[in-house]
Amino acid sequence: MKKIVLMCSNGMSTSLMVAKMREAAAKAGYECTINAYSLAAAKEVGTDADCILIGPQVKHKLPQVQKDCPDVPVAAIEMKDYGMMNGAAVLKAARKLMGEEV
Repeated sequence: MKKIVLMCSNGMSTSLMVAKMREAAAKAGYECTINAYSLAAAKEVGTDADCILIGPQVKHKLPQVQKDCPDVPVAAIEMKDYGMMNGAAVLKAARKLMGEEV
């Protein structure tokens, strides 16, 4: 089962996105775990993730997360998808980031 991690300043704003992504995953029959954390927890929770998505408001922290989790693909969530809380689009982006065909 794939582990998708979302991160933002304190993990609060991404928690709404997590709910939307879980809903999209259930609808698609895609089994995965999706959780939100603060950027400060990157080394603790991100190193065993299959991918990490960070909120667009903290995309300037992308290089630090990549440094903290060098073996994990990391990307920023698209502002449009984040603003619209488009869980299906963000899940699709996560799957592409993990090299899956979608």
